[in-house]
Amino acid sequence: MRHLKIAALAASMTLATGCAANDPNKRAKIGAAIGGLSGAVIGHQINDKNGRYAGAAVGALAGAVVGNYMDKQQRQLEQELAVERENNDIRLVRIDEETLKLELDAESTFDVNSSSVKPRFKNSLEKVSGVISEYGQTAVHVIGHTDSTGSASYNQKLSETRANSVGMFLSSGGVDRNRMRLGGRGESMPVGDNSTSAGRTQNRRVEIYLKPFVEGRENEAFRSPV
Repeated sequence: MRHLKIAALAASMTLATGCAANDPNKRAKIGAAIGGLSGAVIGHQINDKNGRYAGAAVGALAGAVVGNYMDKQQRQLEQELAVERENNDIRLVRIDEETLKLELDAESTFDVNSSSVKPRFKNSLEKVSGVISEYGQTAVHVIGHTDSTGSASYNQKLSETRANSVGMFLSSGGVDRNRMRLGGRGESMPVGDNSTSAGRTQNRRVEIYLKPFVEGRENEAFRSPV
């Protein structure tokens, strides 16, 4: 337990000294980072015996502030991803008060039949992970989809490996793996007509859903949105 406290303190000190003095978001960034570290430490304190991580549950949001919390997260994503949204590489949709969806264009993210993130798209995912990592009270669902070309089993596997690739990238960018859920839906949930090239392009996508941990119903955040 002691080493967790020391790690949290050291990380928070590093963040505090690493932020530029004239950074207008310095206090918010440090606060979010320290809060996330504190949640992890508290989670280990409470659930160390059974090995369950409860940091997110401990830091759950009161219902009255959820809308504002998600509004702030949306605005920051819109600002950071302005270029990607203009180029249609990433589409941002507010599903409801408690759910945000980022839809990653598969052609921008992956080569055909590949689950390796394209080098040119890595900077965009770094922006995504940078924002999400600041909002530690958010569950992150990464879900892959494909078109109907090829066998159903192949498409299912491809959708899963693509979701895993994006999830691993977010994790390497600072998003806590414990608050992520990864999965694939293969060709089962098309949004376009698979008989046309344009429709197949629409269907090849990875979606990132963001849902808050709300006090009293924390488990709902991990319920799959699709």
